[in-house]
Amino acid sequence: MKLLRVGTTGAERPALLDAEGVLRDLSGVVPDIDGALLADDAALGRIRTAAGAGELPVLDADGLRVGPPVARIGKVVCIGLNYHDHAKETGAEPPAEPVIFFKAADTVVGPYDTVLVPRGSVKTDWEVELAVVIGRTARYLGSHEEALAHVAGYAVAHDVSEREFQIERGGTWDKGKNCETFNPLGPWLVTADEVPDPQGLGLKLWVNGELRQDGSTSDQIFPVAEVVRYVSQFMTLYPGDVINTGTPAGVALGMPEPKPFLRAGDVVELEIEGLGRQRQEFKPA
Repeated sequence: MKLLRVGTTGAERPALLDAEGVLRDLSGVVPDIDGALLADDAALGRIRTAAGAGELPVLDADGLRVGPPVARIGKVVCIGLNYHDHAKETGAEPPAEPVIFFKAADTVVGPYDTVLVPRGSVKTDWEVELAVVIGRTARYLGSHEEALAHVAGYAVAHDVSEREFQIERGGTWDKGKNCETFNPLGPWLVTADEVPDPQGLGLKLWVNGELRQDGSTSDQIFPVAEVVRYVSQFMTLYPGDVINTGTPAGVALGMPEPKPFLRAGDVVELEIEGLGRQRQEFKPA
């Protein structure tokens, strides 16, 4: 299933994109798309039954905002330097273990929402990433099979980053990762049954129409199953938590000088095979 949330910020309603690409209203079946829903097999079953029976009302998609596909996200766990080609372009050694950092849940916005270039920023960068959404509470998972069984689904994430704040201003990466609007998510949460192999997905990103990133999750240093298993050794993952699993080569940071960092007025588009497409215009904060 392709689950999404539509409507104005803070007043989104749950919806489903059916096999014919028709937007359907889920608000009569479930209250929202959130961790509680994703952990409730009976509620998910009601959605499938209603969709299969053709009982869901059609929504007029014209002019309707698409919000983040998951509400009330508890935490956004991010994996750094998780593609061989990205580590190479930035001059970093491939890590021996996954590099973990966090984005605050309030950085998450809709896939077509405006992204704000922080005040004083000169090195705002782009990163297309596969997001994993957790569907069952995960603690000390013991195998890759167990890890994948705890995944509710997948989505497109844009891990927007400010490289000066991240690398040159001291401390951890968090200052360059947590600026407002720095994690567009969606348009859909695609349930795990529709993504049989998360290591076979193409990722692309364009800046002002120019292709900048063109990679595949097959190049991940730590595959999705290992990322989920590994993270569960250090923290409890709850339904609705999100893991951004890293970006392939092609970011501004890895390019020759003068690096083409983002400025207000730029337009970024990104997509992951089968998971949909995003578009954001960048404006000054």
